[in-house]
Amino acid sequence: MKVTAVFDIGRTNKKYILFDESYRVVREIRDVLPETVDEDGFPTEDIDLLTSWVQKHWEDLKNNQEFELQAVNVSGYGASLVHLDGFDKPVTPLYSYLKPFPEKLAKEFYGHYGDPMRIALQTGSPPMGFLNSGLQLYWIKKTKPEVYNQIKTTLHLPQYILFLLTGRKVSDFTSIGCHTALWSLEMMDYHEWVKEEEIQKKMASLLAASSFIYRYNDHVIQSGFGVHDSSAALIPYRMAFKKPFVLLSTGTWCVNFNPFATHPLTSDQLERDCLHFMTPEGSGVKSSRVFMGREHDYQVTRINEYFGLDPEAYRDIKFDPKELEKDAPPFYPACMEGNGPFPEPQPSAWQISAFATPEAAYHHLLKGLTDIVAISLQLIGAEEVPTLFIDGGFAKNHIFTQLLARKFPNHEVYTTLLPYAAALGAALHVTRPQTFEFPGELVKVELEQPTN
Repeated sequence: MKVTAVFDIGRTNKKYILFDESYRVVREIRDVLPETVDEDGFPTEDIDLLTSWVQKHWEDLKNNQEFELQAVNVSGYGASLVHLDGFDKPVTPLYSYLKPFPEKLAKEFYGHYGDPMRIALQTGSPPMGFLNSGLQLYWIKKTKPEVYNQIKTTLHLPQYILFLLTGRKVSDFTSIGCHTALWSLEMMDYHEWVKEEEIQKKMASLLAASSFIYRYNDHVIQSGFGVHDSSAALIPYRMAFKKPFVLLSTGTWCVNFNPFATHPLTSDQLERDCLHFMTPEGSGVKSSRVFMGREHDYQVTRINEYFGLDPEAYRDIKFDPKELEKDAPPFYPACMEGNGPFPEPQPSAWQISAFATPEAAYHHLLKGLTDIVAISLQLIGAEEVPTLFIDGGFAKNHIFTQLLARKFPNHEVYTTLLPYAAALGAALHVTRPQTFEFPGELVKVELEQPTN
């Protein structure tokens, strides 16, 4: 069987997935690897364990007589760097992007290179500490100069996994352009601060091609260059749908992608949790974020405790538009300070005791979340495109999809179910089929009317 292999490296699940020529999944290997800690005791990915896991499965796959490998690629999480020495061995832990960035060093950086908002406007990267992965190299250079001097090549995580597979060291637009603060969207080059620090000399060569030839034993296959997982998940939609759309990728975070926006981000958008991703070809993808899943779970716990319900009781609540006609207190999120379209501190907690029933409270929780998501969508130009796709966990939440469709009455709103979207995107990018039909479920949201 001819297959394309994708190593899909998530924060929790490590997978390799085999797609047949019709892009159906024919094999999946999934593992959860235990974390380790860095030298400061902060939890992080165990780079040695991950390296061994990838190498073992790659050797097994290459020697498997059941499959004929046609292509290989990688999708992986971003804002994570692997620093290699002259012997191609990691010289630091795989530092977590959740690690706090030293305030003193941040003040030194912006004191020297200028206003944080100016750099954010130029790079499409709000100031986010280690989530700006370029600042990790700055941190190592300033605080661990002896380690920095050992670094010969720095790779983002998807490209490190690719190096393990093929021995090729590259950088790509999706990782370089994903809130790293490394890349100037104005100049389409490394930012001036990167050049002044000469950090770009540590980075592998940046390539915009979709694939190269990889040879092993007597075999010749196509290899991709690795893709940041969020950008990879967009690829099936971009290939299947030519009409402009915005994709809501929902879960703990709701990350909204508008690949068709042409205007650069403004300071107001950056302050309200908008940022830029990049396609593998180097074009910008305007995006925004809402901490929706975390907020939902927090407030559902409060509702359950107040009304004495089981944790999963909300799943049985049916959509009833009449619940939204009742008076209700304003919704104040508890988990969105410093993020989302309203990052300022909230005046008080959301008043659940004002509701007579859990059904009413849950409807107004979803209304509050939908109102925030709608603003987040408007910030990235969703009103200018005709179609909204809802993917992920909230695509299954009937109340949310109904409320969002009501917020955008002039749009076509669809729920989608596309398992393995990031891995599929990586497979599509390396194989480049001439035609491609969306393989997942696609259901148009039809507005429901109140029943008597």
